[in-house]
Amino acid sequence: MFLSFSLPAYLNSKGRAINIYALNIDFFLALESFTVPNFEYSTPMSDKNLRITEDHAGRRLDNFLFNVYKSLPKSKIYNMIRKGEIRVNSGRIKPSRKLHLDDEIRIPPYLIDFDENEIIIKIPPSRIKEYWKSILFENNDYIVFNKDPELSVHSGSNNQFGLIDISRAAHESDEIDLCHRIDKSTSGCIVLAKNKKFLRNFHTQLKDDKITKKYEAILMGEFKGNQRIETKIDSSTKEFLHKVQEGAEGKAAISEFKLINNLGSYSHVEILIFTGRMHQIRVQSANINLPIVNDKKYGDFASNKLIFKETGVSRLALHSSFIEFYDQEGLKVSYKAPIDKEFGILLRKL
Repeated sequence: MFLSFSLPAYLNSKGRAINIYALNIDFFLALESFTVPNFEYSTPMSDKNLRITEDHAGRRLDNFLFNVYKSLPKSKIYNMIRKGEIRVNSGRIKPSRKLHLDDEIRIPPYLIDFDENEIIIKIPPSRIKEYWKSILFENNDYIVFNKDPELSVHSGSNNQFGLIDISRAAHESDEIDLCHRIDKSTSGCIVLAKNKKFLRNFHTQLKDDKITKKYEAILMGEFKGNQRIETKIDSSTKEFLHKVQEGAEGKAAISEFKLINNLGSYSHVEILIFTGRMHQIRVQSANINLPIVNDKKYGDFASNKLIFKETGVSRLALHSSFIEFYDQEGLKVSYKAPIDKEFGILLRKL
């Protein structure tokens, strides 16, 4: 729904004027609470098209929009894509759609005059300090970061800022971008690009299966030997079930589980993934009746409560421990992320 008001501007709670002509009301309410003045329906303003240049060709649609509208909540951007308010070449698309040279992205009218300065992401100095301590490696092309659990990679409706916001603030550069993702509740290795050339290089390696990723997890139950799991994961169910599941209509998901240590009623395992589906390890673990410790979405909720009572730790026992790829010079490089204190407590007390 588009709205037009009798006044050309409206003062927010901080006394700043905001242009609200033809604003989407859901968008406005997401910014800050306000009292809606009298309004009447009107014809929407014309849309705005963004044309993709060579610099942005190959990027995912969502990542491109996150960069253009840095202070707009990620959840809002995903919502606009899902509703068809944002389209590519006049067609509906998925957030993961890779952009091509000269693609035209249609932007809804209420974003044409969107002022990035109206929303300021404030990052505590303590977070910046923690960020520098968690860098595993950095050069002119990329950063390898050991992410702590519960830190989102992007800002969203439930978190004011994410890793990408912290990194850009710390380096004072808007060029920094995520090369890949890991779940909010998962800790460990994640790579950030410092320039578009390396970002394209990394994405090409992902496409060509040249990147190796290993995880460590603690499973509920006794895992024996090694096991290769090949399933299909359907992410379309996330919209209404708030989680993904295995299904014939899904995409191939391949992982290899290897026992590191038997902990009695629990198992410490290493997982090598060959695909990167949403919640892949968590879904596959649950479907072999060995859910990951403290998994609040796919795990055993009663057991999780007992584990917290015994250990005082509620974090998901899943850690991205290793990543290997080729740098800009073509050399194979690898990095390991040590487990954090809470993961160590789970290993000792379970």
